[in-house]
Amino acid sequence: MLRERVNPKGTMLNSNQRRTGVFLFSLLGAMIPAAHGADFPRATEVLERAVADGAFPGCTVVAGNDEAILWSAGFGHFDYEGTRPVHPATIYDLASLTKVAGTTAVLMRLVADGKLDVGEPVVRYLPEFAGDPDGEDGAHRKAVTVADLLRHRGGLTSWRPFFRTVDGYSELLDAAIATQLEASPGERYRYTDVGFILMGEIAARAGGKPLPELERELVFDPLGMTDTLRNPPASLHARIPPTEQWAGRDGFVHGVVHDENARAGEGLTGHAGLFSSAPDLASLAGELLRAGNGGSRLFPEAVMDQFTGRCPEDFNRGLGWGLSSGGGSAGALLSRASFGHTGFTGTSIWIDPEQNLYVILLSNRVHPTRDNQKIGRVRAELADAVVRDLGESGGQPVR
Repeated sequence: MLRERVNPKGTMLNSNQRRTGVFLFSLLGAMIPAAHGADFPRATEVLERAVADGAFPGCTVVAGNDEAILWSAGFGHFDYEGTRPVHPATIYDLASLTKVAGTTAVLMRLVADGKLDVGEPVVRYLPEFAGDPDGEDGAHRKAVTVADLLRHRGGLTSWRPFFRTVDGYSELLDAAIATQLEASPGERYRYTDVGFILMGEIAARAGGKPLPELERELVFDPLGMTDTLRNPPASLHARIPPTEQWAGRDGFVHGVVHDENARAGEGLTGHAGLFSSAPDLASLAGELLRAGNGGSRLFPEAVMDQFTGRCPEDFNRGLGWGLSSGGGSAGALLSRASFGHTGFTGTSIWIDPEQNLYVILLSNRVHPTRDNQKIGRVRAELADAVVRDLGESGGQPVR
């Protein structure tokens, strides 16, 4: 008997059809209509209120489990002029979701393939990071491990305006490598873009190809994530909302990565640069849920546990992933086993293996300015509303 599986549209795919199932997942996900909110009334109210309150001009949302998308919807418009309504498959600038959807996912694949050991020093993969090997800074640098960088405990500064002086990825990487440590490795937690610029190059060195090629080969293509890419071509700009006002220029950043350092690095960096749609990220989230049960063809359960386990020194960080603290952007109702990340442009992803549930929100809250800080409460309210809606509908998110 052929085993049947529900695809995002609710129709059935048998094993003969599954050879093209990954492609169909992406295609059918892009066809989900904007009106799926009736099944999630609390979550719909949260996002309608957020648009009316100006938290963002528009957004997409998707919630699902390890088998299917349960709800996907678009709210609002690309901008406050209402020039184009948001569709569930609208493509957004992911900002720091790049760190997990791209860089960390690639690193997980490399660990699974035996090409990377996160316990090894950074200098094994990036020898130039050692700097002056005879100086005190050099001694500390040689002690920084890949895991330290992934947990944001490598002693690096949070951010530097490299874009003011560098031109191109190579110069940006050199500047990040030359940045002095501010603390000894493991001494403290400091969220750092600089560390993930280095992580992108470490992935490239370990994998033998540039990070964007590894993302496509190891993660996006196998999962049919055809809307997930860097430096989107002009032909896709009609599907991409604008972000912030160009500094010193007319118009808005549109179809170009919002993060200035990533832009200076040609959109190729490990900390930012990816664009994607909610259905594409749902494909990744579903695969990560399956990984937790040993059912993923990409991510072994042991690697999943390694990357989403809590760091003894900081219980809110895994390797690359943030972990739920019972509050914050994950809300109060996702379990403490949840892992996820947020992005500066107004994006977030939370995945709860205990409740077999993921919640993804994409928006351009930085349009027209990054000074808009209303996104924080929306993320938490949305996560809680999705859990409540599932419970009240009998959806039983808990396995």
